[in-house]
Amino acid sequence: MKQLYIAFTFLLTCTMLCAQNSQAIRGAHTFEMGTPANPEGKTILVDGQGVIVDGHPVIPVMGEMHYSRLPQQEWRRELKKMKAGGVTIVATYIFWIHHEDEQEGVWDWSGNRDLRRFVEICQEEGLMVVLRVGPWCHGEVYQGGLPCWLVTKSLSEEPAPNGKGLMKDYYKLRTTAPGFMEATAKLYNQIAAQVNGLLWKDGGPIVGVQLENESRGPWPYFQQLLALAHKAGLDVPIYTRTGWPQFSGHAEFGKILPLYGDYADGFWDRKLTDMPGDYKKAFIMKDTRLSAVIATEIFGDNQSTQMQKQDLSYPYLTCELGGGMCVSYHRRVNISGREAMPLCVCKLGSGSNLPGYYMYHGGTNPFNPLHTMGETLNSRYTAGNDVPVMSYDFQTILGEMGRPNPISWDETRWVHQFLADWGEELSSMKVDTMSANYARRGQFEFRNDYVRIVNEQGTASITPIGMQWEGLTITSTSLQPLAKADGGLYFIALPNTKKHTLTVNGKKYTVKPDATLTIQGKKLTVLSREKAHTAYVIDHHMVYGQGGILYPADGQIMEETWVTTKDAVDVRQLKQAGKPEARISGNNIAERQPDERTFEQEAAVYSLQVAQTDDDTFLEISYQGDCARLYANGQLVEDNFWNGKPMQVRASSLRGKEVELKILPLRKGTPIYLGPQQRAILDATEGDYLFSLDSIQVVRRITQSL
Repeated sequence: MKQLYIAFTFLLTCTMLCAQNSQAIRGAHTFEMGTPANPEGKTILVDGQGVIVDGHPVIPVMGEMHYSRLPQQEWRRELKKMKAGGVTIVATYIFWIHHEDEQEGVWDWSGNRDLRRFVEICQEEGLMVVLRVGPWCHGEVYQGGLPCWLVTKSLSEEPAPNGKGLMKDYYKLRTTAPGFMEATAKLYNQIAAQVNGLLWKDGGPIVGVQLENESRGPWPYFQQLLALAHKAGLDVPIYTRTGWPQFSGHAEFGKILPLYGDYADGFWDRKLTDMPGDYKKAFIMKDTRLSAVIATEIFGDNQSTQMQKQDLSYPYLTCELGGGMCVSYHRRVNISGREAMPLCVCKLGSGSNLPGYYMYHGGTNPFNPLHTMGETLNSRYTAGNDVPVMSYDFQTILGEMGRPNPISWDETRWVHQFLADWGEELSSMKVDTMSANYARRGQFEFRNDYVRIVNEQGTASITPIGMQWEGLTITSTSLQPLAKADGGLYFIALPNTKKHTLTVNGKKYTVKPDATLTIQGKKLTVLSREKAHTAYVIDHHMVYGQGGILYPADGQIMEETWVTTKDAVDVRQLKQAGKPEARISGNNIAERQPDERTFEQEAAVYSLQVAQTDDDTFLEISYQGDCARLYANGQLVEDNFWNGKPMQVRASSLRGKEVELKILPLRKGTPIYLGPQQRAILDATEGDYLFSLDSIQVVRRITQSL
C-alpha cells in the first residue's frame, strides 16, 4: 500500500511538473519583436500558439474599422458597439492618400483624419489598436492609398535627383528604391508623431503594426520597412504582415508575424458565376492557413496553399476573416450575414487563436473633388475593380452607418463571448481530430455544414465535450457555451434540435430553453436563441435588453435600436429614365461602371425633401436597377451598386441642401454578376431593362438607458 502511495505521489508530482513546465515553455519561447512591457509591467507576448497578455494566454478578437471613413463624432459610439460585439483589438488602415495627396509635404491629420484622437478614444474605451501603416494598403482605395504626387514621380521620365537614372526608377513603388524609401520614411515619421505617447511601451493602446499589404516581398523590402518603423519610433510588441501571397524567397524568421484570412466570396473575382473557384473551401476545417481565393485577380486562381515550413512555427492568427464583402460594378455579391460565424468557427476549429475581421465596421470614403477615393478599373497599383465612389458599407457586422446586421452581429458576438471566457483554456488546446465539417480541440468540438448558396440550411456550432468547470465535467451536442457570468454558466440552445440535453459528471439531463439547472450548487442556464439575441455580459453579469445593442456609458447601460418611422420624404421626379445603351467593357477584364455622362443621359432624376436631418436619421432607398447616386448641392454624397439591398444614406449629409437622386436602369445582358435572387428578378422583367424606385423610408437610431 505504501509503495502504491509513493507511486501515485510520484505520478502526481510528475503531472504537476509537466503542467508547470508546459506553461514555462510557452512563456519562454516567444518571438522577439518590439518592447513587450508597458510602464506598469504588463506584457504582450506571442509564442508559437498565440497571444499572451500579462502571462495569460488569450484569444483576442480583432475588428477592422477605418477612422478616416467615419465621421469623427461617431467614433466613440461605434467603438463602444464594437467592444459590445466582443472586439478587443481595433485594426485600422492609415491610408497615405487620405493624409497627403496632390502636394508633397502637405499633410492633413484633422477632423475625420485625426488619427491621434481616434487612438485616444480607443484607449479610453479599453480597446487595443493595430495600425496598418502601409505604405501600400489597398482597402479598395484609389491607387491602393499611394498619394498622387508620388505616383506621378514614379512614372516620370525625368532625371532622378541623385543624377543616376530616371525618376521612375528612383521612385519605383513598393521596392527598396531610394526615393520610395525616403517618402515612406516621411510617412512613418508622420504617423509616429501623431501617435507619440500612445504606444504600448508608453502606456498607450497601440500593440501592433502591420507593414505593407499583400506583398511577395522580397525580404529585404520588408527588412527596410521594419528598419524605417524602428527609426521612426514605432516600437510595438507585435509586427505583422499579410501571410498571402507567399514570399518570394525566405524571410528572417521571428521578426514579422504572418497573419491570414478567408472570404465567403470576392468582389474581385472575374467570373460571373455563384461561388466560383475555391470559395466553398472557406467553410471547411483545413490544415492549411492559406486561402486560394484572396486577391485572385492579382495572384491568379491557382495560388498554392502549401505552407512554407518555417511559417508553420508561427501561431495561426488572422487579420482578414470576411465579416462581409464589398461590391464591385462587375460583381454584385449579396452577403446575408450567415457567413461570418461559420467562417470564424471553421478557423477556430482549424487551430486559429485570433479571429481578425475585415471589415467589422463599414464606412464612407472622403470626398475628393479631383478624383474618386475608391479603387477603379483604371487606377494604378490596384487590381482594377470599379467599386462605389463613396460607399464602403462592406455588408459587414456593423454597416456603413453603424447599423448592425442582425444575423452576423449576434452570431459572432456569441462566439466572441465564448472566447472571452474560455479563450485561455482553448488557446493551449491543439487540434486533436479534423475532417471537413468537424474538428476537436481538447474539450470543445467545432462543426459546420453551412456553405453560402450551396447549403444555406447548414449550421455552425461549438459544443463542450468533457469541459471542466468548478468540479463539473460537462458534455453536450445541442448546447453552445456562451458565458461565465453571475457565478454560473450560460449556454445557447442550438437550432434544429428538438431535445436539448446536458451530461454533467456522467448524468444526462434534459433541459428546456430559458431555464436554469442547479447541479451540486452550480447554476447552468440555457438560453433560447430568441433570448440570446437580447443577452449581453456586462461586468460579469448577464443583462437583457429589448433586442438592441447594449453597452455601458457614463455609468449607465445604453441600448441602441434602429426603427423605421412613418416620416415621409417628399419625392418629385424631374426626369424619366432613358433607355440604357450597351456598354463595352473597360479593358476586356471587367465591366466599367457608368460615368457622369451616362448618368446625365440615362438616369431617372428625383428631387428629395427630407424634414429630419439630424445625426440619428437615415434614409433607406429601395430600388431596382443598375446603380444610384445621391447629390447634395451638386456634390456626390452617396452611391450604390444594386445587389438587392437598399441604399443607405446619412440624412445629416443632406442638411440645408438641394438633394437629387439619380438611378440608372439595368440593361438585360449587362456582363455583371448578380446573386441568384437578383438574377431571377432581372430575368423576369418585361422588356429590355430593369428599373423601379420602390420606396424611400426614414430610419432612426434611438439610444436610451435601460
